[in-house]
Amino acid sequence: MPEPAVAVGEDPRSYARLMSAVYDATMAGARAPARPREVIGASWQRLIASGLQDRAADSDPVVETGGLEMLRRASGLMEVLDEISHGLESLVADGDNILVVADAKGRVLWRSGSPSVLMNADRLGFVEGANWGEGAVGTNAIGTALVSQRAVQVFSAEHFLRSHHSWTCAGAPIRDPRTGQVIGVVDVSGPAATVHPTTIALVDAVARLAESHLRQEHDRTLNRLRALAAPILARMGMPALAVDTEGWVAAVDAMPLHNRILLPEQMGPGRVRLATLGMCAVEPLPGGWLVRPARADEDAGAQDRPAQVTLDVSDPDRPSLIMVGEFGSWRHDLSLRHAEILCALALSPQGRSAPQLADDLYGDRSRVVTVRAEMSRLRKQFAGLLAAQPYRFAGAVELQVRYPADRRMLLPPSNAPAIRTARTAGASPTPTGGQ
Repeated sequence: MPEPAVAVGEDPRSYARLMSAVYDATMAGARAPARPREVIGASWQRLIASGLQDRAADSDPVVETGGLEMLRRASGLMEVLDEISHGLESLVADGDNILVVADAKGRVLWRSGSPSVLMNADRLGFVEGANWGEGAVGTNAIGTALVSQRAVQVFSAEHFLRSHHSWTCAGAPIRDPRTGQVIGVVDVSGPAATVHPTTIALVDAVARLAESHLRQEHDRTLNRLRALAAPILARMGMPALAVDTEGWVAAVDAMPLHNRILLPEQMGPGRVRLATLGMCAVEPLPGGWLVRPARADEDAGAQDRPAQVTLDVSDPDRPSLIMVGEFGSWRHDLSLRHAEILCALALSPQGRSAPQLADDLYGDRSRVVTVRAEMSRLRKQFAGLLAAQPYRFAGAVELQVRYPADRRMLLPPSNAPAIRTARTAGASPTPTGGQ
């Protein structure tokens, strides 16, 4: 449940003056004219005990762009950005407030607002990549919501650092509905004069909607994987299961039931030792993995052969990716954008950096954020088939490309520079395999 709205009553200025007196007395170790709200008092006591008032706030360096993109992809929050932005646009539209999404450690991943409020936030170091955990900048709606595990509104002198007293903020944690673990915070901040008792309720409601979206998306992902894997499992005639890229089980046959299995951080096709299952043979599926316990008598080398993958762009209306595995094959239709990316990578088997791929797709090397987001989705959809730094087909993949008979018909709707060049060049890519 959210923390009750800040007790500003009908006169926020009077409350601000009272809290300023309470703050000054508390920090001086004197008798205060009133007590702060419980969530604020508990935060102040934690920070006083840590000695934050006797030193400068932690000045962790701002995460650089490349690292920030990694944090964004790892946060699990990219899928709900649109829902959060739409749900809180009424609070940001007037230009007074800034909308911020932070990760589970309080690091600012995204922010949006008018130029004037963003400039004011810049002065506080309230920028993308900055750490706004409670231990870094004191009592604030991001850090304190993470510590208290509930929605919090912090007004004026309730902030632990005096430099933040001209601000008000409301933040609510977002939990992974599968595990219950907090994965981030949504926050709305602005000048103290913009405080409103309904803000915290709206922010908390949007956080719950984001969780609902994550739950629905997880269910859809498992259902798609289950529909694909069920006939494969039926043909195999041996114990096996299908899991998504994070180890959540979509389908199982002749094995003990698991909700989730722990996957290694670097997962790939072939023989893989899994903590709960021992040595296993693993094949990629769209959105996950086909996993079966390896037999003691089978040839280990047979399980380490390259994955047979075909990028089929021969049909102008239905680009697809085809995977042939030990126990069958699957075809997955591609969006135009994903077909463009895979074609660009097939044409450059040595790999492409994010700026190079942005140039291939948009003719604009600066669009690296868009490229990284698309590659994140692709690598999640086709686990183990694509590698990064640079982006390329993984070494465990034996790739073939099927082109249209008339190369000028390669992905006709595409305007990507790399595709336009491939239409006219007529030269086939040179990955392992052929056309």
